[in-house]
Amino acid sequence: MTEHHGTETAGPTFAQPTPAEPARQSQAQQRLLDQLGGTKGMTYSAIPIAAFVAANAALGLPLAIGIALAVALLITVWRMARGEPFTAAGGGLFGVAAAGGVAAWTGSAGGFFLIGIWASCAGAVLTAVSLPARRPLTGLLWNALHGNRHPWRNDRPSVLAHDVATATLAVLFAARFGVQLWLYENDSTGRLAVAKVGMGAPLLAPALLVVFWAFRRSTKRLVQRP
Repeated sequence: MTEHHGTETAGPTFAQPTPAEPARQSQAQQRLLDQLGGTKGMTYSAIPIAAFVAANAALGLPLAIGIALAVALLITVWRMARGEPFTAAGGGLFGVAAAGGVAAWTGSAGGFFLIGIWASCAGAVLTAVSLPARRPLTGLLWNALHGNRHPWRNDRPSVLAHDVATATLAVLFAARFGVQLWLYENDSTGRLAVAKVGMGAPLLAPALLVVFWAFRRSTKRLVQRP
């Protein structure tokens, strides 16, 4: 008898998950949330805004800027006393300082919100442009968090999931920009403050759920698939 030795044909290969892979994915998602301000950070950011609007109505713009800065500084010190690093606790302080600087430069209370308005515009443009380019932004971010080693753009379900997630963020940013710019142009500082807070964490949280759904879908298909 003649013994035949066959040659195995290799099929598509996927990176094999390590035991620590789920933990790394959870940590990566938490880092993403922290970069966006974190749930506590987004809540803390509403307090200096409320102080600014109230002080502007009662005391005028210069004192309102100073009071908002003082409140942001107190929050930063309190958060650091609770053990949070300065990089996380001080973000709100720098944001209020920048917003106050723009308000002082423009001489308008509405200027306090201009940085956020145009940041929303930039976010809307970046996420929207990434869709027809077939490189949805959340997919690029997911792959970067996984070492840029997965062919996610060759997997149609993964691309579709990131199309949905990126489109969700694009709609959120565009809505923020449109509503807040309209209120700014109508010099409605009080309603602008309400819109900034109301369109912040309450809308970002469900949008991030969609993003994390897309992340999990890609991970299951490309990382944990045998």
